[in-house]
Amino acid sequence: MKHVPPAASLPAVQRQAAGLHLMGDLHGCRCDSRLMRDAAHLESFCTERVTAAGLTSVGSLFHGFGAGGGVTGVVVLAESHLSVHTWPESGYVTLDVFVCNHSADNGPKAQRLFDALQAAFNPREPHLRRVERA
Repeated sequence: MKHVPPAASLPAVQRQAAGLHLMGDLHGCRCDSRLMRDAAHLESFCTERVTAAGLTSVGSLFHGFGAGGGVTGVVVLAESHLSVHTWPESGYVTLDVFVCNHSADNGPKAQRLFDALQAAFNPREPHLRRVERA
């Protein structure tokens, strides 16, 4: 029978976070109204920003909720996903960018994407969260 040392005696392993999750509740958005109401425009805008950030889109789906309504959408990334939901009647947007770090540290790319989207929505009152997944 092979002897296995207790966990306390094993050397510590330094590893990078499994992923980065950036979330934002953006209140009081002052932006181009097409970003809040036009699903096709928002989809194009998001996929362009994904590419500019150096991430890889593998597909997307955006849905508009009709006259005066908002948009919900997701861009599936090779690295994970971007989701966005808009409420134009209250100037509110939620953003969610998650990337995995399986083959590389994608955190800086995720941050570039998130920052570009947040800047475009131009919120008066952003509530932001950053979670490093282990």
